[in-house]
Amino acid sequence: MAHPPATELVPGIWRIPTVGRAQVNSYAFVDGDGSVTLVDCGLRSAPPRIVAGLAAMGKHPSDVARIVLTHAHPDHAGGAAELARQSGAPVAVHVDDVPYAVQGRAPRPDQSLRAGRFLARLPGGGFPPVPVGEDLTDEQVLDVGGGLRVVATPGHSPGHVSLLHEPTRLLVTGDAIFNVLRLAISPRPLCSDFRMTRRTAHRLGELDYDAVAFTHGPEITEGGREVLRAFLARTVTARTPE
Repeated sequence: MAHPPATELVPGIWRIPTVGRAQVNSYAFVDGDGSVTLVDCGLRSAPPRIVAGLAAMGKHPSDVARIVLTHAHPDHAGGAAELARQSGAPVAVHVDDVPYAVQGRAPRPDQSLRAGRFLARLPGGGFPPVPVGEDLTDEQVLDVGGGLRVVATPGHSPGHVSLLHEPTRLLVTGDAIFNVLRLAISPRPLCSDFRMTRRTAHRLGELDYDAVAFTHGPEITEGGREVLRAFLARTVTARTPE
């Protein structure tokens, strides 16, 4: 059975899968005036799937008024330049990831890890340079659907952010936490600083929300805060492996 091109999670917020059923996700926030804020743009090959997702919502790239990236990795920023071109929308990235976004390269993986040092030597890993029009900062509240709060959760990348939509009580974790097969902290070799990833993930347990949306994996629509807090208590508080 074909996967739906877009799924409404709460009123006005849609998940658009760009790989598989939910292996890699983008999100669309529809404002009262009909404009769309797009969160993450998938791989370089993702724009057609995102455009199809918008069409399923009755929207077009011309309705996109802003693009927000949770971080500057190829599976999140890869399609951003093309979607910015199609929509004319400005792209917003946390200030600490802006240098990577505009150069079209991911931050170096954690060099304290053997796997990170190995991955850093591999070719590739780039994406089309992103024309950043807005620098995001921690606790900034974007004028999106009544307020979209930027929550800095660095470690997966220097400027990684999660996003809290307080009006609908929905949290987008970005890559701070994955939900592919099971809940998990971002894999160590994929982080620029794995120990920081574990520390900053605690912020997500301190926020107030009901539903949790992941950029990798399906959402939790009920009791999300309790599920995440229990996960963090048994996982993140454990001693970080050397």
